[in-house]
Amino acid sequence: MSNLAKYKKTLYDVLAIPEETDCSSLERGVSQNWDSVGHIALISALEEAFDVMFEIEDLLSFKTFDQGIEILKKYGIMFED
Repeated sequence: MSNLAKYKKTLYDVLAIPEETDCSSLERGVSQNWDSVGHIALISALEEAFDVMFEIEDLLSFKTFDQGIEILKKYGIMFED
């Protein structure tokens, strides 16, 4: 499974959204189940899935699908273009 597929699957599973949802439109505080509790669950699941430990500033700045990819790239996670 590619890192992009793993990232999307984690979002779908944690936020309990249909897999046909366009991930690029996901946004914290706007998208279904991505509230403060959902955010903590998502962070925890991503840390486990990618074996990383986010820094506090990354937790705060992670507000959209694309920002999540950029943050994971900081930790050496490669995404195909």
